[in-house]
Amino acid sequence: MTAAAVPSLSGVATAHFPVEIAIEIQPENAENFIDLSDHETVTVVVKQSEVINSDGDSETFDPTDRPVRYRFGSRLALEDGEGARPVDDGEIREAENDSADDHSSLVLTFPVDEMGLDGGEETAWLYWERDDSGHHGYAGFDSVRVYRGYARGSGLIEQLQQLLEGETGSSSD
Repeated sequence: MTAAAVPSLSGVATAHFPVEIAIEIQPENAENFIDLSDHETVTVVVKQSEVINSDGDSETFDPTDRPVRYRFGSRLALEDGEGARPVDDGEIREAENDSADDHSSLVLTFPVDEMGLDGGEETAWLYWERDDSGHHGYAGFDSVRVYRGYARGSGLIEQLQQLLEGETGSSSD
């Protein structure tokens, strides 16, 4: 009974965009920081993945052979049909000989201001749309640290002080 309730509780995205594709957000940034005040774009690597297609069969999702129909951002924005579209068709990154990942991947760049992120998110999502309707496809996610204008090295206390100063403005003068 519990298993039957999960799809109805998890929303439309689960039924139409199952989590099947492997992605890496900000591959050059181990912490996956996204500063909404500083970054104009975010890089996402889409990796070759084994997926279960609509017939229930296993197949390889090769992003270098698929149409570039991606949306990226907060899960809420993507579920509402929104999210950032890539700025171009992306760049194919060839596998390196000494890499454990011996498949080519697709590197996409997305504009930050269209992602629907507002700070504090711990995951960001990528949807690939199977067709132009945008209702079916595959999804992937990765952990992120999203913030607005806080220094990367700031501790929690410094961030709270900056937040309080920002909310009170210059009224303490």
